[in-house]
Amino acid sequence: MSRRAMSEQTFLVLTVLAEGALHGYGIVQAVSALSEQRVVLRVGTLYGVLDRLSDDGLVGLDREEVHNGRLRRYYRLTEEGLTALARETSARAATARVAADRLRARGIRLAPEGGV
Repeated sequence: MSRRAMSEQTFLVLTVLAEGALHGYGIVQAVSALSEQRVVLRVGTLYGVLDRLSDDGLVGLDREEVHNGRLRRYYRLTEEGLTALARETSARAATARVAADRLRARGIRLAPEGGV
């Protein structure tokens, strides 16, 4: 994957796939739950993200199943995808630590889960 900035949608898709293979609707639901409904992926957006991630070698097709007469494709993270997610997670955590330090310096205390 190139070193372009990773969007929140991409980060969330990689994060939910880190738990295991999921089909499109499962990814949409998991991203919504993980983001506490802040990010709601539309189907076209999801498959655009998956196509880019697949082109970058970060996700791959795990399997296909027929469910209620419809084909479901399950996607999984590749080893390269796990590495990219780990790298992005570290970068975001470092940035969050700097932001928290600056907020504390201004007298703002964060709640344990990161809320104010």
